[in-house]
Amino acid sequence: MHGVLTIAATEIRIGLRNRWIILSSMILLAFALILVLLGSAPGGEVKTDAVTVVVASLSTLSVYLVPLIALLLSFDAIAGEIDRGTLQLVLASPVSRGAVLVGKFLGHVAVLGIAVSFGYGIAGIVTYLANGGGELGALIGVGRLIVTSIILGATFIAIGYIASASVRQTGTAAALAIAIWLFAVVLYDLALLGGLLASQDGFFASEVFPWLLVLNPADAFRLYNMSAIDAAAVGSNLGGGAGSALPISGLATMASPVIWAGMALGLSTFILKRIRP
Repeated sequence: MHGVLTIAATEIRIGLRNRWIILSSMILLAFALILVLLGSAPGGEVKTDAVTVVVASLSTLSVYLVPLIALLLSFDAIAGEIDRGTLQLVLASPVSRGAVLVGKFLGHVAVLGIAVSFGYGIAGIVTYLANGGGELGALIGVGRLIVTSIILGATFIAIGYIASASVRQTGTAAALAIAIWLFAVVLYDLALLGGLLASQDGFFASEVFPWLLVLNPADAFRLYNMSAIDAAAVGSNLGGGAGSALPISGLATMASPVIWAGMALGLSTFILKRIRP
């Protein structure tokens, strides 16, 4: 356990030295504040707290931005060590290969967690204060978003390790990471939409689509956060009654990214054990 924590601390120091924490925090904060300025004041007859509106907007932002940052953090975790010629030295340390990967994982999750907490936390507090305070429960929504965003990021960090351990060049690992992001965040939903348009009210729409939606960790994250607030009041793009058709709902939806993270860590550890530096 000491070796795992040492590796994790090393990854955090690398994140500080390479300005990863500062850069990620500033990116998240900038986008979050833009959403705060553009969407913190509900219009029309909608009666909802401004913080709730911002949380809904940030949950959509997280689906695209957090996985990308997570993959950029993790794509060179193994391939980068091979490129720099330091993998043999790392694996010579008195810890198992699985422990090395777990240590890197904890360090990268900590880096991402600091960035998400800083960016979204400040945005939520600014919105709360700018609207004269209000229900303290609104800030709980911000906290829920931060925690679930970190879980989503941890999932894609673990998936990024698969790409990193599968190749021996950093450039190839980076290309794989971007391809994973495009598929999981963009193309997957487009394929589901195409299936819905083709199926209409058929078997795919009623039986297959709900499971495919929950299977994707990014979609599961969005479903949980949008179901945790008054989605109808903020004009959610998930559609009214979408949650009732899902095979699982509520906190159980977040089991999808957790399971994906566990499987990805297991697979990347298996691949790493087969590498001969």
